[in-house]
This record gives sequence, C-alpha cells and structure tokens, in this order.
Amino acid sequence: MKYKRIFGLVLDSVGTGAADDAKNFGDEGSDTLGHVGEAYKGMLKIPNLQKLGISNIRENTIEGVAAEEEPLASFGKMKEISVGKDSMDGHWEMMELPVVQKLSFFPNGFPQELLDKLTEFSGRNIVGNRPESGTKIIEELGEHQLETGDLIVYTSGDSVIQIAANEAIIPVEELYRICEYARSLVNGPEYTVGRIIARPYIGKTKDTFTRTANRHDFALKPTGKTVMDYLQEDGFKTIGVGKINDIFSKQGIDEGYHNESNMDGMDHVDHVMAEDFTGFCFINLVDFDAMYGHRRNPIGFGQALMDFDVRLGTVIENMKQDDLLMITADHGNDPTFKGSDHTRENVPLLVYSPQNKKSVNLGTRKTFSDFGATILDNFGVQGEDRGTSFLDSLE
Repeated sequence: MKYKRIFGLVLDSVGTGAADDAKNFGDEGSDTLGHVGEAYKGMLKIPNLQKLGISNIRENTIEGVAAEEEPLASFGKMKEISVGKDSMDGHWEMMELPVVQKLSFFPNGFPQELLDKLTEFSGRNIVGNRPESGTKIIEELGEHQLETGDLIVYTSGDSVIQIAANEAIIPVEELYRICEYARSLVNGPEYTVGRIIARPYIGKTKDTFTRTANRHDFALKPTGKTVMDYLQEDGFKTIGVGKINDIFSKQGIDEGYHNESNMDGMDHVDHVMAEDFTGFCFINLVDFDAMYGHRRNPIGFGQALMDFDVRLGTVIENMKQDDLLMITADHGNDPTFKGSDHTRENVPLLVYSPQNKKSVNLGTRKTFSDFGATILDNFGVQGEDRGTSFLDSLE
C-alpha cells in the first residue's frame, strides 16, 4: 500500500475544455476554466491550484494563472466515455461504472402519464414541465405556487426530473416523499432517469426566492459494483462528503456528510483529515455547478474557485506523508456558454502527495475510470478493470 488515505476531491462542473465528442452534445467551444479566466481579465488568483499545476494541464494557460516550471502535483486530464454529461455519469465512471446505456431525456417535457401519476400521488397540480434553469422557473412560477400549492416540475439537458417547492407551502418532508415516489416510476424499463432532484426554496416574492441547502438527489441505484463497494468489502473505510451519498444511493459508503455549501464541505474535509483511517474519502463541492454554472455567472464561479483555493492551502498543509490528494471534476458547466446546461468537457486531474518527489505528466486519460482504478491498485483490491491505473507513474 503506497498511500494510507486517498482523498478524491471533485470540483463539480470545473471542466478544462471541450471534449473530442463535444459536437455530439452541441458543446463545441466550451471551456469552463478558460472562459472564467477570461472573464477575470487576468485577475483570477488561485495560487494553490496554480502551484499544483492547473494550467500545466492545458495547451493555453488560464488567463492570469501561469503554468509552473516544477508543479507540486502530477497533472493531466480525463475523457468521459459515459453516454451523458450529468453528475451521476461522471461520478459513476470515476468509480469504474461508466453509464453506457442511454438514459431517458425529456427535451419537450415529461409524458402526461408520468405527470398524472405524480398529481394523483401528491394531490397537487403540476406547472412548468419543460427544460429550464431552476432559478428562472422558480422566479416565474414561485408566486403562482404560493397561491395554488401546485408543484413546479422541470428538467434540463440531463436525465433528471426536478421538483421545486416553497418550504412554506410544501414542507421538505412532503417534497421528499413526492420525489421518492417519482423515483419509483422511472427505474426502467420504459423510462430510466438518472436523478430526481428535490429543489426546496424560500421567499415570498419573485425577488426574494432563494433555494435552500435542503436539496436532495434521489439517484438511480448503481447498476453494478463500484470502487467503493470493493473497498468496503475488503475492509477499507469509505467516506462520502457532499452529494456523493445521494449519487450512489449510500451504496458502498461507511460514513457520509451533507454539505450546506462549498465552505461547509471543506469544513467536513478538515474534520475527516483529522481522523485516523485507512481508505478513501470521496468529496463533491457543488456550488460551482449549482450556484454559478447553471446560472451562467462567470464572476461568481471565479470567486468560488478563489475561495476554494484558500481552503485548499489548509488541506495541503494538513496532509500526512502517506496521504494522496486527487483533484478532478465530473463534467463542465461553462458559465459563459449558451443555455444553462452542463457542457461536455475534459476534466482536470491533479494528483499530489507529500511523499512524491517529482511531478509527472499523466497525459489525457481515456476514461474517468482511471481515477478509480488507481485507488483500487493502491489498496491492492480487485475491481472491474474498466480503467488503467496510473499509480506506478507517481514518484
């Protein structure tokens, strides 16, 4: 065992340039990190990510973020082979379970038969029923919901059913029950949906509506074993921070933490790093995606990166000699791009340990599953062999 503890930190939606197959998704020209850097006109300050080598990954450096002559981390990027560009696809593929069967998408809204069943179960009418930005549709229909109690149901370019509810009208517990029922309707074979997302919010007018941290993702249960299952079966500890627990339906996870925000998530990371364990901690920080990517706010996105970078400095300082930190993303969400959906991009890969003596260019990995294969290789655990470990490259 080379490393006693591995921390896999997913910066949700922080892509690093359009993937080879981006044209299949209408995402040619997308570049989350590059375009955020341009929006800051050279003033994006992420010194810890810079020192690790975030710009070394790229052909063109992030504006204001120089490539390092001797980066602290080994660096590269990863391609996605899953059929979609949702969080579930990305995280499952990292854990050696790529999504190869096309899920159900609803570019024209949901079938009436599904809506009728939701109405019958909930006793509430449904409004919305189209692909839309969550903040926009809540602003548009939130006052109507306050008056009528109707459910706001919408989707995106991903395989999702999203249900928004004002907590003053539809309590969170009721919203969760409705989402659990919706989950039961779309587990196949006719409709197979990746995630049902509960979107609670508060406020009395369209100008004051604010989504809360009570969001909950009811994901499709993993269709096979993941890296975390194999680690758990072999007696290694597995920890999920953020929406990891939701994405994997708590499968293969010993200990879980719900994040209120990126900073709350980093508090959880600090807490876990103070624990003595042998195993893997999988972390998702979602604010980049939920707060800024979908809302097409590059300035907010960049500020979130700078805020994270400060906390990353603490993580690096607190790492033990036999710890390994792997920083990546699950997809892109270019806040300067058209629409409001995720973007099909390659994702960064930064791999650092205090015991490593040199930085290695890990190149462009053929699948996100190389991430999970490396974790299993470190702990001597046999998995699905869907990825190629780069453990031996780390020096």
